[in-house]
Amino acid sequence: MGLREARRDEVPLIVAMLLDDHLGKGREDMGDMTPYLKAFDAIAADPFNTQYVWDENGEVLGCLQLTVIPGISQQGAWRAQIEGVRVAGAKRGSGIGHKMMHAVMAIARERGCVQMQLTTNKVRHDAQRFYETLGFEKSHEGMKVKL
Repeated sequence: MGLREARRDEVPLIVAMLLDDHLGKGREDMGDMTPYLKAFDAIAADPFNTQYVWDENGEVLGCLQLTVIPGISQQGAWRAQIEGVRVAGAKRGSGIGHKMMHAVMAIARERGCVQMQLTTNKVRHDAQRFYETLGFEKSHEGMKVKL
């Protein structure tokens, strides 16, 4: 089937993929789905946000969130922001990530975006190499602050 919008009942599968790495283990908690379901509902209600999953034969094997952002700079350019990109652990290295990213790039282009951006943790060296194979460049220095 490929990339499709996620359903609310798939939130536990998405959280399990987010949890399945060394950074996710310290950030995610499968014990209480309430905050995740609230976040999913907010994403679903926002026309500029979509939670996607990669579906093969009815099995969810990947996920990501796409946000399209209108902007005034660059002559009113719209940007695509992606977050929470994951492929199920047993399927990593099988090409799903590339297929998923190419599909979401096509969606972003259809929505009028001229650029796609993301952040990835500095310790995720494999992820950085993966994004570079898709044409992403380290063009800006990202910064965050906890609120």
